[in-house]
Amino acid sequence: MRLLIVEDEPAIAEVVVAYAAREGYETLWAADGEAAMSHWKSEGADLVVLDLMLPKLSGLEVCRRIRARSSVPIVMLTARGSEDDVVAGLDAGADDYVGKPFSPRVLMARIRAHLRPARESREAVGSGGLVRVGGRIEVDPQRVEIRKDGSAVPVTRSEFLVFSTLASRPVRTWSRDDIIRVALGDDYEGFDRTVDTYVKNLRRKLAEPGHENGWIRTVYGFGYRIDDADPEERS
Repeated sequence: MRLLIVEDEPAIAEVVVAYAAREGYETLWAADGEAAMSHWKSEGADLVVLDLMLPKLSGLEVCRRIRARSSVPIVMLTARGSEDDVVAGLDAGADDYVGKPFSPRVLMARIRAHLRPARESREAVGSGGLVRVGGRIEVDPQRVEIRKDGSAVPVTRSEFLVFSTLASRPVRTWSRDDIIRVALGDDYEGFDRTVDTYVKNLRRKLAEPGHENGWIRTVYGFGYRIDDADPEERS
């Protein structure tokens, strides 16, 4: 598998490339945003490790451009690990983040998790079969895909895992901690706002008349649940 490493600090890039090579990954390195897009367009990648702060073209813009063309996993590197940086990256389409300074072993573990076949997705929805929400939304764990009226909705892998977790038990209200634990794993180190960002993005992508909330209801003071009630029943 091929990794695109986008990092403007050569020392950090060299460490990441070395650890990736030990794990058997092919790597491409880009030191700025424009080079990253050039590599992406000409050679592609199975996963992108993307620094937030880049010369020539920002990491956020690179993330948006790649995400507009592909659902490839994107792991963002942030210098400070602040909530604002993380939320901005997730809003741009990143799947995950690692704050600097970071352990190369932790980064490799995150990469393995995102490249692993969708075992977590299938477990999250129980038997691994198709799950329907409200008659119009389908969650397909085998293809790691959400479809609306038969057409695939462009979601990130993490967004898929969050929605499939909610859909696996639609009568349950899920706390943010439970969503992180079941959908993203016990070793995920996200903020509560990380879950809120995934939900916001899902709502934007799945919203329709009568279900402007994207089929996800907020239970204030607790978390989220699937909202598959008829609009008239909620009025």
